[in-house]
Amino acid sequence: MSRDVLVVDDNAKIVEVLSAYLEAEGFSVRTSADGPGAVQAVKERRPDIALLDIMLPGIDGIELTRRFQREYSLPVILVTAKSDEVDRLIGLEIGADDYISKPFSPREVVARVKAVLRRVEGSVGMQARVIQLGDLEIDAERRDVRKAGISVDLTRTEFDILATMAAHPGRVYTRLQLLEAASGDAYDGYERTVDAHVKNLRRKLGDDPKDPQYVRTVFGVGYKADAE
Repeated sequence: MSRDVLVVDDNAKIVEVLSAYLEAEGFSVRTSADGPGAVQAVKERRPDIALLDIMLPGIDGIELTRRFQREYSLPVILVTAKSDEVDRLIGLEIGADDYISKPFSPREVVARVKAVLRRVEGSVGMQARVIQLGDLEIDAERRDVRKAGISVDLTRTEFDILATMAAHPGRVYTRLQLLEAASGDAYDGYERTVDAHVKNLRRKLGDDPKDPQYVRTVFGVGYKADAE
């Protein structure tokens, strides 16, 4: 059974090219040229993943990402212009699974769609078990995190990064290693997105970046879960 991709962009040429490449790889593609059309498409049939341009008529990609995450837990890849650094970081903060900068290679887009789907449909390579990290309880099977018994709402990427490090406290992970664990593939040049995810993760856990209890920065290398 082919997986369903929703491509949302008001540039007809981009939609045409991406649809052709995705369909050539066996995906079923639906399209929309604006935000309201995307909302209606998801209501009619939830896709496996949505590819959203940030600058859309009606409802922009940031708001769509927020809505799709909240209502459908739908995997999202945002498409942004290279100058839209702030929008990209906001997108990651609200739960986008990945981002693509324009101009892009259609083959790279297809690769990233596959990588996100592998991660969502699979796991981060851990056995189904509960991991304890201080007062954090990380349930890898249920993909649930609790701090002192209180549930913490994390995005898929934030959960995967935390669970990967927590499975081996004290082990130092490079940004590329964490990106690979979270997405299924490591793309050199995109590893700095891990910093944004770690920042959001610390904020949600109430972890002081100056004196972290859970995720420590190893300067010049990457991050590790505190072993104490």
